[in-house]
Amino acid sequence: MTYFFTSLLQILLPTALLLSCGWSAFEKPKIKLLTRLTLIGFALGILLAPYLPVTQIINLSLNSTIIGAVLLFILSCFFRSQRLLAFWHVLLITLASLQWARNPNIAAITATDVINTDFILNISAVIFGVIFCAFLAAWLFFLIRQTKTEQKLTALYAVFMALIALLVIIPLTGEILLSLMKLQVIELTKARLSFVAKTGKITHYFNYAVVTLLAVSLILFAAKIHLPRLMRVKAESQAIEKRKKMALARHSSRTIRWGAFCLIIMLSGQLYWDKVASRPPQLSESIPVKLNADDQIRIPVQQVRDGQLHRFMWVADDGKAVRFFIINRKPDGLSLAAVFDACLLCGDQGYVMHDGQVECVGCGVRMFIPSIGKPGGCNPVPIDDWKQDKNDVIIDRTSLEAGLNLFSTVIEIQVTDPVNGEKLTNTKTEFKYNLDNKTYFFTSEKNLNLFRDNPENYLPKTENQ
Repeated sequence: MTYFFTSLLQILLPTALLLSCGWSAFEKPKIKLLTRLTLIGFALGILLAPYLPVTQIINLSLNSTIIGAVLLFILSCFFRSQRLLAFWHVLLITLASLQWARNPNIAAITATDVINTDFILNISAVIFGVIFCAFLAAWLFFLIRQTKTEQKLTALYAVFMALIALLVIIPLTGEILLSLMKLQVIELTKARLSFVAKTGKITHYFNYAVVTLLAVSLILFAAKIHLPRLMRVKAESQAIEKRKKMALARHSSRTIRWGAFCLIIMLSGQLYWDKVASRPPQLSESIPVKLNADDQIRIPVQQVRDGQLHRFMWVADDGKAVRFFIINRKPDGLSLAAVFDACLLCGDQGYVMHDGQVECVGCGVRMFIPSIGKPGGCNPVPIDDWKQDKNDVIIDRTSLEAGLNLFSTVIEIQVTDPVNGEKLTNTKTEFKYNLDNKTYFFTSEKNLNLFRDNPENYLPKTENQ
C-alpha cells in the first residue's frame, strides 16, 4: 500500500507542483475546469500505457517527450494564456500518469482477478495519492498568491518551478543516456554509467527533496508574510481594519498549518516505506551446530516439535555457511521436516514464519506447511537421507554438503596450512584445494602445488594437529 502512495508522488507530484506554479499567474482559475482536465489527463495516461511496449526506443521517446514538454510548459508560462496552460495541463498529466502506469509493479493492481483486502488497500493508496497531489498543488497555489498579494517573496514561484523542473529533468537525462548506450548509439563508458547511477538516485530521494523545498518555502512564508500580518493586527486600533487584517492573518495561519500537515504526511509515508515496508522480513537467528565424532548432527526432537520454524547453521571446512530448518508439520502430532533454508527459484534468501505461516522471503509466497519437505515449486529444498529416532533428528555430513551450492555466505574462520602448519584466515587467502569433499587452504602457491602433488605426505600432519 505504502509503495503505491510514495511511487505515485515521485512521478505525479512534480507535475502537480509545476502546474500549480503556472496557474498561480491567474488569480481565480476555474476549479471545475482544472478537475476535469486532471481527470482527462490521468485517464488518458492509464489507457495508453498498455499499448506502449517496454522497449528502449519507447523509453527514449517517452523520456525525451517529457523533458521537451516540461521546458515548453515553462516557456508558455510567460504568455499568460489560460487556454495554452490548459493544453499543457492535460499533456503533462497524461505523460506523468503514462510514466507511472508503465511501472511493472503496477501489475499488483492490474493483474488481480479478485477484489481482496490487498487490492482495496492498493487502490485506496492510489486514490489517496492523487487527491494528496491535487491538495498539495492547491496549497502551493494559495501560498504563491499570498506572496504576490503582499509583494514579498515574489520570485518564490519561479525558483520553485526551476528547482522542480531540474529534479524532473536530471533523472530523465540519465535514462535517455542509458537508452542510447543500450541501443549502441553512443559508446558505453564508465563515466556515463556513473552519471546514470547518480542521477537515478534523485528519483528515489525526490519526495525528501520536495519536502525540503516546501519546508523552506513554509518557513520563509511564515517569516515574511505571516509574522508581519500578526504585527499589523496588534498595531491596528480601528475595529474594521483590524478585522480585515485579522482575516488575512488567519488565512496565512491556515496555510501554514495545512502545509505542515502535508509535509508530515508526505515525510511519514516515505520514511515508513524506506525504513519498514520496503525491507524484506528478517530471518531469525540461526543456531550454530557442529558435527560429532560420527560426522553427524543430532538435534533433540523435543526442541523442534512445537510447530515453529527452527533455523540452524552448519559451517563447512571452507567457511561456507549452510542454513537449514526443521519444522513440525502437524499441530496435533509429530511429522518433522528437515529442509535447507533455500529454494531453487529464489535462492538462499530463506524463509520466515509469520502469523503461523511459512513465507519465502524472496517472492512472498506462503508455503503449505504439510508440503514442506517435498521437492518442487517454491518449497525449500529437502535434505536427503536425514533420520529420526526416538530422541533426535540426525543429519549426516554428506546430506549437508549436498546443500553447499545453494548458499553464498562465507563465514570467516581460522584454518591451517597442511604443508607448514601456519594459521591463516579462509577469506584472506586465494590458495585453496579441494580433496575428498574437504577444502584445504595454503599460504602460498608453492605449498598448494606441494600438497596437490603428494597429499599423502601432509594429511597425517593435519590429522595429528
